[in-house]
Amino acid sequence: MNLLRAAASVSAMTLASRITGFVRDTLLAIFFGAGLAMDAFVVAFRIPNLLRRLFAEGAFSQAFVPVLGEYKAKHGDEATRALAGRVLGVLGAALLLATAVGIVAAPLIVYASAYGFSKDADKFALTVLMLRICFPYIFFISLVSFAAGLLNTYGRFKAAAFTPVLLNLVFIAFILWVAPHFERPVVALAWAVFFGGLAQLLFQIPFLKRIGMLTWPRWEPRDEGVIRILKLMAPAALGVSVAQISLLINTHIASWLRDGAVSWLYFADRLMEFPSAMLGVALGTVLLPSLVKHHSSNDPREYSRLLDWGLRLALLLSLPAALGLALLATPVITTLFWHGEFTRADVFMTRHALIAYCVGLAGIILVKILAPGFYAKQNIRTPVKVAIVTLVVTQILNAALVPWLGHAGLALSISLGALFNAGWLWVLMRRSGNYTAEPGWAAFLLKVAVALYMMGGVIWYGMGTETSWFAIPAAARAGKLALVIGGAMAAYFVSLWLMGIRLRHFTRAG
Repeated sequence: MNLLRAAASVSAMTLASRITGFVRDTLLAIFFGAGLAMDAFVVAFRIPNLLRRLFAEGAFSQAFVPVLGEYKAKHGDEATRALAGRVLGVLGAALLLATAVGIVAAPLIVYASAYGFSKDADKFALTVLMLRICFPYIFFISLVSFAAGLLNTYGRFKAAAFTPVLLNLVFIAFILWVAPHFERPVVALAWAVFFGGLAQLLFQIPFLKRIGMLTWPRWEPRDEGVIRILKLMAPAALGVSVAQISLLINTHIASWLRDGAVSWLYFADRLMEFPSAMLGVALGTVLLPSLVKHHSSNDPREYSRLLDWGLRLALLLSLPAALGLALLATPVITTLFWHGEFTRADVFMTRHALIAYCVGLAGIILVKILAPGFYAKQNIRTPVKVAIVTLVVTQILNAALVPWLGHAGLALSISLGALFNAGWLWVLMRRSGNYTAEPGWAAFLLKVAVALYMMGGVIWYGMGTETSWFAIPAAARAGKLALVIGGAMAAYFVSLWLMGIRLRHFTRAG
């Protein structure tokens, strides 16, 4: 399997997801702006989203994929399918219970995560209503993650990577055609979450059947494989929950700031997720099964070389993405969101948060490369310890930065925490002896720095002043932005090519 091609396939599917996501967010900005109603929805959707990252993409996938890969390599397909059925039985029961508790306890959850909303009874009640509608999403999307783990283990990356497109399409349909029929149109967004999650789950079924992994749940909680996964999930859940606790604390702090703060952070975060998903998630997705394979076959040399490949590719692509987003923050936000209820003030407030997020983009992506290096060896405790310390560091930074920078201070704290997390994981990976840097890193970083300088110059001269973008008609604004981005990309990659870096140098078999 060509890992670069597999990562490109996942990135292409992710690109489709992000494009439809931008359409979704543009419509959200047009119809709902960044006020009370949008703040309420962002919090209502964020809570099941946090649980998704905890149970689905977080602790569960970190524990499930390594054990599943080991079963496939050592015991064959039949044993792997049997394990999947037993895991599905335990996972499904736990998810049903969590969903029921979440719906009943919605007011308490809103109090805990956004206590500042309690100052406004209408805002609080609206958030509780939408949270109850959204909560079953955690059930649907966790089963989607279960299916994705099976598909990725068998090298079927595209289907799992495409599923977020369905959520965005459902959102778009509900915003345009369903919301106008609601007394409070924003409530339609909560129903879009519900049906979007269901659509993603149903989409996975034919692909599971194609690889012979469509199985019925079986209740065998004492099975050896299930117990191993649960034992791995315990520290993984702690590690992922640390990151989610950090996000909840930030949401809580933002809820005490002025109206719009939660929404400004949301729109900035959505822009940040474009490169972090296309690069970090794509590389992490294709790396983990291959790292598990090399660990299971006792091949430490290939294991280390694979990590080195991932780190170089991550830096090669994340650094220009961070620089480009930071320099083009105002043009991008005005082009995508400055419509309808989204005001000029909202543009600048979102810009502040986006620039702060860009500081840590490389760190966010490097964590998604380094952490699977520990997960593949079923060592989850080390990333957990690092995550706990990172939480403490992030909150210390919040105390220092939020009084000074407001909502942008929250974003900057997350960025600096991500850089701290990535740096410490890298040091621990080196000390463990599992990773040895390949020759040529100094020359590689120097070439990337020169290419970034050339790219930054093209953006600086091409974009003009930030305020000039407000005077350009929408269509012309989009066209100019596309030209500046195209010129910047050309400057970066041509510079790398002239210095001897070729795409074929990153072609690698898994």
